[in-house]
Amino acid sequence: MTNQTQIATPAYILPDLVEIQRSSFRWFLEEGLIEELNSFSPITDYTGKLELYFNAKDYKLKRPKYDVDEAKRRDATYAVQMYVPTRLVNKETGNINDQEVFIGDLPLMTDRGTFIINGAERVIVNQIVRSPGVYYKSEVDKNGRRTYNASLIPNRGAWLKFETDKNDIVWVRIDKTRKLSAQILLKALGLSDNEILDGLRHPEYYQKTLDKEGNPTEEEALLELYRKLRPGEPPTVSGGQQLLESRFRDPKRYDLGRVGRYKMNRKLRLNVPDTVRILTPQDILAAVDYLINLEFDIGNEDDIDHLGNRRVRSVGELLQNQVRVGLNRLERIIRERMTVSDSEILTPASLVNPKPLVAAIKEFFGSSQLSQFMDQTNPLAELTHKRRLSALGPGGLTRERAGFAVRDIHTSHYGRICPIETPEGPNAGLIGSLATHARVNQYGFIETPFWPVKNGRVLKDTPPNYMTADEEDDLRVAPGDVAVDENWMIIGKAIPVRYRKEFSIVTPDQVDYIAVSPVQIISVATSLIPFLEHDDANRALMGSNMQRQAVPLLKPSRPLVGTGLEAQAARDSGMVIIAKAPGEVTYIDANRIRVKSDIPEGNRKEIEYQLQKYQRSNQDTCLNQRPLVELGDRVEVGQVLADGSATEGGEIALGQNILVAYMPWEGYNYEDAILISERLVREDVYTTIHIEKFEIEARQTKLGPEEITREIPNVGEDSLRNLDENGIIRKGAWVEAGEILVGKVTPKGESDQPPEEKLLRAIFGEKARDVRDNSLRVPNGEKGRVVDVRVFTREQGDELPPGANIVVRVYVAQKRKIQVGDKMAGRHGNKGIISRILPVEDMPYLPDGTPVDIVLNPLGVPSRMNVGQVFECLLGWAGKNLGLRFKITPFDEMYGTEASRETVHGLLSAAKEQVGKSWVFNEDHPGKIRLYDGRTGEPFDRPITIGMAYMLKLVHLVDDKIHARSTGPYSLVTQQPLGGKAQQGGQRFGEMEVWALEAFGAAYTLQELLTVKSDDMQGRNEALNAIVKGKAIPRPGTPESFKVLMRELQSLGLDIAVHKVETKEDGTTRDVEVDLMMETSNRRTPSRPTYESLTREDLEEEDA
Repeated sequence: MTNQTQIATPAYILPDLVEIQRSSFRWFLEEGLIEELNSFSPITDYTGKLELYFNAKDYKLKRPKYDVDEAKRRDATYAVQMYVPTRLVNKETGNINDQEVFIGDLPLMTDRGTFIINGAERVIVNQIVRSPGVYYKSEVDKNGRRTYNASLIPNRGAWLKFETDKNDIVWVRIDKTRKLSAQILLKALGLSDNEILDGLRHPEYYQKTLDKEGNPTEEEALLELYRKLRPGEPPTVSGGQQLLESRFRDPKRYDLGRVGRYKMNRKLRLNVPDTVRILTPQDILAAVDYLINLEFDIGNEDDIDHLGNRRVRSVGELLQNQVRVGLNRLERIIRERMTVSDSEILTPASLVNPKPLVAAIKEFFGSSQLSQFMDQTNPLAELTHKRRLSALGPGGLTRERAGFAVRDIHTSHYGRICPIETPEGPNAGLIGSLATHARVNQYGFIETPFWPVKNGRVLKDTPPNYMTADEEDDLRVAPGDVAVDENWMIIGKAIPVRYRKEFSIVTPDQVDYIAVSPVQIISVATSLIPFLEHDDANRALMGSNMQRQAVPLLKPSRPLVGTGLEAQAARDSGMVIIAKAPGEVTYIDANRIRVKSDIPEGNRKEIEYQLQKYQRSNQDTCLNQRPLVELGDRVEVGQVLADGSATEGGEIALGQNILVAYMPWEGYNYEDAILISERLVREDVYTTIHIEKFEIEARQTKLGPEEITREIPNVGEDSLRNLDENGIIRKGAWVEAGEILVGKVTPKGESDQPPEEKLLRAIFGEKARDVRDNSLRVPNGEKGRVVDVRVFTREQGDELPPGANIVVRVYVAQKRKIQVGDKMAGRHGNKGIISRILPVEDMPYLPDGTPVDIVLNPLGVPSRMNVGQVFECLLGWAGKNLGLRFKITPFDEMYGTEASRETVHGLLSAAKEQVGKSWVFNEDHPGKIRLYDGRTGEPFDRPITIGMAYMLKLVHLVDDKIHARSTGPYSLVTQQPLGGKAQQGGQRFGEMEVWALEAFGAAYTLQELLTVKSDDMQGRNEALNAIVKGKAIPRPGTPESFKVLMRELQSLGLDIAVHKVETKEDGTTRDVEVDLMMETSNRRTPSRPTYESLTREDLEEEDA
């Protein structure tokens, strides 16, 4: 199946998909870091006689200690050391001391856009935040009167908010404090009355403020300002001046940022230079003017969810902010050291302590919400993770506070943020994905490309224009699926366009721009779904998200029906190896490829490419590369030399093409369950390799060091057969649950010893080995082959955690075949759990005897409205019979109405003609075929839809989820069993489950669930003993959580206690308080008479 049919191609070549990460980090190294260091230079001591200068532009980075692979192997961070030339000037003596100073380690980005922190690959997610600038909005009060307000939001510093009220007075609030008249702020800033009134378009409106609130002089204004901002302190003019200086004019305290200045100038039509990042009196006057103009319906209100008002902060900027935090701390330390130390012997190196900066950077990479453990399940997951946009994180929103407006799809998202790909659940709409062609400009706004259109002709010979959401708003833009003829003239009279957030119909000569491609509006994952336009958006969302969860299979195969973006996705994910220069393959094996280059790189003629072999990914899937070229092949720049995991032939291959029938089968596919053929198990169609890491460290304890050894107390020789002389499992050994991987003994103190051991030692006088077995064992339910063992010791120069002497890591590989309980899915959100694996001979079969591989429920299609799966499956069927693979770009209606149906039907008829199998396509019921029951050989009642669908096996494997608990750990406070497989927990019997048992009236079942099976501490032990000895289960006691509740209420000062009524012999009753906290009696009689509770006398009486 090598020949491909191109039915539609993306109109415009895709950009590099990881560019957003790389370019941002590059900006940080070239500009961001220098900018920060310069803003702190010079640092002057409190007396002003010492000054420390940083010569930031000449900073140096030393080579990393380890390369990427070595850093991963040693669990180290892939980082470089930063050195900055500094100069210390002593103004009194005139001494100048120049020195290059180490200021800290900086993690380096790998060429795949990731960071390696402590051996694990991490990704810094892009954050989308409100842009600094000025925003206007209106509010309607209860009388129907419209008032306006303006917010001046800086990058850092105090917010300013101007507002008008029902009496037409202009007020200002500084940092959400009490409001004061706008005139006070304007006068305090040094503007004269004439300047203020001349700067306004409607001075008569502003005059009302002056009449009502008075017109103070500059001094009075400063005093009033100080009074409002610092109530309770005696106001002074100099104090007011200083307050203004520090709040708005000190670049360290107030910064609009490059973006803020750009947005202010654009909105208020100012021409303040880019370098002025603080607020000028002109800015504030212009802002007040715009606010008053709104009262006269001049100007526009702002929509804060518009992408012109939201910007992206990528790695570089987030890292720059973190470096600023570190340098702030460093500056304080340097000042203190300058003051305390003797100025004669001071050197720059003794002043600069790298710790604060190192700590700030470490904190960011290690624990920031935006620094995430990379999703490495498959290449697509990795690529999507790097292109993710999050509104959460520091300086962003929180899930709880985000309303519907922020989460919603906005018209400005077109071609910038994917409307489909977002998580289900609490993060919906807050986490998105960059659209395929989108890029981020220097200010952090998302741009998308459009071809210009002139007189109805698309100018494809000119490069496309990249536009931000603001620029696009005032243009008439046609979508990418508008049909054009061979001269690029737009076909048709009525063309749909977007203009000022509305849809309208115009003639071709009125169109200004046209989108470059139909897939421009969606993300990479979504653009891999064929026939996307026939799917409901909710299901397309699930399809996009589930493709990221597909496990790389043992034998990957690319889809018969693709969209044309598979190759680019594989290439940009960094999973495939790409030729750097043209040349000839001179050597090839499973581990390396050598290419003799036509263009020698330096003095090396041969370029060697190392292949990744069976490495463990972050998600325990297997990373493995396979060569694609042969010895002696010519290769060109950019050619794929080797496939990675989940790629085939340089294209992304997440699943398998299998024969599907849509029909019910004995109820085994009820509610989305899936019935599969045994062939998929036997032929390893859906077999995956998982590599798990087990780690143990030998620590230094108070009683002596722990030892890694083969001599483990009370363990037979049989259990040690696979260990080497040091007690570490050998490579290649097969291990099952409970077997020892690494033998370790821990010294135990006197107190640990049971009495019988003390007795033995007293008798024989020799010290029995005072050690406890603490070996690393294979956890329950796991088995596999040991593929790698790594030992790290201090002697070899490895960096170990404090207190550890040796660290041993064992990697165990498992081959998992598909089984009942595993989750499978197609690309259209059609997911299900395998309910039964049928023998091949029992599966329904085609007229030529081919059994189908999988039976899906036809009811899963109509109500879910993901009809794309039917088109895919039928086109795949045609492809299978014609020996072709198809690439179909989504949104094919541009080629005519019903294009998908016509294409599929046409190809199916061609398949029928070509193969000579008349049953492949039937005009009467297109796409349906008569199937036969594998068990009886009888045909089914009616024709059935069959075809080749691309199905994925997802990472939710039953092996990882199945779990059982006998007696296990309990929570300390409530004494209830813990939850979750990792904690060996139980299943929660929650509030609703209790209601269910109450409704059944199952009182005793409910009582034992809430007591002896949970947190009645004494009762559960007695119950266990009773079961073991075959006795009756005793009566339940008081649950521990009830005691905790009582204690809590008592701690609130409520006198809560349990009382019981006792009847005396004379028939009178009295009230007795019961102390539940006291240990209850050892023996509780059962509620029903049992043989145990009947005495000998009772039995004799009965006999008599």
